[in-house]
Amino acid sequence: MTIKRYGAEGGEGTGGQHLPFSRAVEAGGWLKVSGQTPMRDGEVVEGSIVEQSKLAIENCLNIMDEAGYGLEHVVHVSVVLTDARYFQSFNKVFQQVFGDHPPARICMVADLVIDCKVEVDVTCFKSPLSD
Repeated sequence: MTIKRYGAEGGEGTGGQHLPFSRAVEAGGWLKVSGQTPMRDGEVVEGSIVEQSKLAIENCLNIMDEAGYGLEHVVHVSVVLTDARYFQSFNKVFQQVFGDHPPARICMVADLVIDCKVEVDVTCFKSPLSD
């Protein structure tokens, strides 16, 4: 089995900080996308929980697309919210995106290391034989 790393050179985080991890790793039909926040060009995009949720998920989808995976391949999503009151608003965004392909999910409340309201990671599976 081979392991393919997307963005292994690391990205750029807030304040130009080097991020020492891959955007995603693929092995044996599985794709694990690293936690994505509402960042664009290395900076958190300010906004409501709805706006930040859409961007965090969009960032995951862009990485999935780069690796050749689509919504139909998502098997699990992990969500971190910084406030339990964001739960219903996040669910609305989640439903809009994953409505036809609802994955398993965990949603938790915790502090995040950067100033944002949400972080999302995605696990996908695509049978290597289906290509």
